[in-house]
Amino acid sequence: MRLSHPVFRLKRQARLLSREDGIPLNKALDRIAAAEGFKSWSHLAAKASPETPAGAMLAQLSPGDLVLLGARPGHGKTLLGLELLAEAAKAGRHGFFFTLDYSDADVIDRVRAIGIEPGEISSRVTLDTSDGICAAHIIAEMSAAPPNSIAVIDYLQLLDQRRQNPELAEQVAALKNFAQTTGHIVVLISQIDRAYDPGEKQLPDLSDVRLPNPVDLSLFTKSCFLHDGEVRLDAVA
Repeated sequence: MRLSHPVFRLKRQARLLSREDGIPLNKALDRIAAAEGFKSWSHLAAKASPETPAGAMLAQLSPGDLVLLGARPGHGKTLLGLELLAEAAKAGRHGFFFTLDYSDADVIDRVRAIGIEPGEISSRVTLDTSDGICAAHIIAEMSAAPPNSIAVIDYLQLLDQRRQNPELAEQVAALKNFAQTTGHIVVLISQIDRAYDPGEKQLPDLSDVRLPNPVDLSLFTKSCFLHDGEVRLDAVA
């Protein structure tokens, strides 16, 4: 059955429906799926084309990459990060999701929102929602990680919120060194400044990253930006 729009656009419609109608995201996804002729969102996801933005993104990442994943709120950066981990799990790789923004229950809800039952990936994806997340914590938790592991960190601007943590620039440099030394891939989800105007350019870029504290963005090897269903992955010059 052919979809009216790509899966990532249907997810965007579901998020809007969830906010407008005040219903849980998983219910909104099921409504969208029903409109496409499927029994549920999980059924739609199982039948959809395997070429997803997350699958395409994973194929373009290399060992040692430090990736910035940015978007304005509500445009799917966290979901894309989770999809990336799910794709890695399907490929037999191990993943880590470190979040200072969501609870365990929130993450489970979002995993279900991408059409995956948490149990399907729980053996390969480690979830960490502890308050002490920072570069040193991430590096310690991944010290025994299998080769070619991938970490998604939610999110960049919260890593130095605790006074005892090093400055953000120092932490990003430490994560870059860790990725390059181990060959693991580290993805940092990032906020985008409210001044970003989609009327001026279709997608945000590095100049739109919100940086309350200075960071050398050239430390990142790749950047991925989202807006209104569009996704672009580029090498950082």
